[in-house]
Amino acid sequence: MLIKVKVFPNSKRGEIVKKSKHSYEVKLKEKPIKGRANKALVEILSLYFKTPKVNIRLIKGFKERNKILEIK
Repeated sequence: MLIKVKVFPNSKRGEIVKKSKHSYEVKLKEKPIKGRANKALVEILSLYFKTPKVNIRLIKGFKERNKILEIK
């Protein structure tokens, strides 16, 4: 399953907001330095979808706010 995620790094708290069936907004505490925000994104999505982190793969948007991820 492919999902679109808009990331808001350096927020006060971490949360996930579902916008549509395959579109989410994710607020992260981590800053976008050296991939910390991407790692935190995978961790929070693994908890949300109840799947291991290895089943979540970042496909597009490594250095952008809008990302596309694959969840197996």
